[in-house]
Amino acid sequence: ETVRVVCADSVITYEEKPRDQWLFDYPAQPALTVNQIWWNTEVVITFGRLEEGYENAMKEFNKKQISQLNQLITHLLGELTKGDRQKIMTICTIDVHNRDVVQKMILNKTESAGAFLWQSQLRHRWDDDKKHCFANICDAQFQYSYEYLGNTPRLVITPLTDRCYITLTQSLHLIMGGAPAGPAGTGKTETTKDLGRALGIMVYVFNCSEQMDYKSCGNIFKGLSQTGAWGCFDEFNRISVEVLSVVAVQVKSIQDAIRDKKKRFDFMGEDISLVPTVGMFITMNPGYAGRTELPENL
Repeated sequence: ETVRVVCADSVITYEEKPRDQWLFDYPAQPALTVNQIWWNTEVVITFGRLEEGYENAMKEFNKKQISQLNQLITHLLGELTKGDRQKIMTICTIDVHNRDVVQKMILNKTESAGAFLWQSQLRHRWDDDKKHCFANICDAQFQYSYEYLGNTPRLVITPLTDRCYITLTQSLHLIMGGAPAGPAGTGKTETTKDLGRALGIMVYVFNCSEQMDYKSCGNIFKGLSQTGAWGCFDEFNRISVEVLSVVAVQVKSIQDAIRDKKKRFDFMGEDISLVPTVGMFITMNPGYAGRTELPENL
């Protein structure tokens, strides 16, 4: 609730003073989120100006972005407290991606807000009626969860990150789980955690091993369902096949409950509450010895 109140306040005050001064008035998480909200708002306004026939609108907005980035760099070169330095570095990281998106839209001569290049970005917006922040990407919409995440660094967003975001958010939108696969150390878990940070959701990472039985997995799912947090199960295919087939039934019961918009549901014979933001993600490293193939129902 506190994060939400601060977000609501900072959305309003954003225009009252230069951005590089406004940043210091708010904690890192609301500052970053509201920075994203205003970036989205300004791009939409710029598209409006393009449609009115003002051809250089996007180029001018890009110049403004670059000057704002340079202001941040000036701050980073000066004296800053440890917390402020981390905050500005994180905003810089995201701003560089925002600048690249706008430059790409200029190169591709994107002229409407309906273009896929723009729709495929994670766009935050503030709803004045509901007093909530929402994140939209393609046809999926998520309410920001306002989980207190602290002053954390964020990943540099590459084209691969963008593609993963689209895939993972679509899977949540269709009430399924996400399963990034690839070699060890390529950032599957980190990308999932970063998407969680962008949506203000707590992400818990579990390293799976052969020792996990269906009861320990069930307890984890029970906790996730009641808190609405995301679970990222690392090296999921190390769990033995017998356990995995039970896990499939457990996950399906949670997903069915979300589909039916239930507030409470029966999980392994227990009646528990359900927070619908819950998400399951598994990461797998294919082709190692001692790994199982996932059963069909999973």
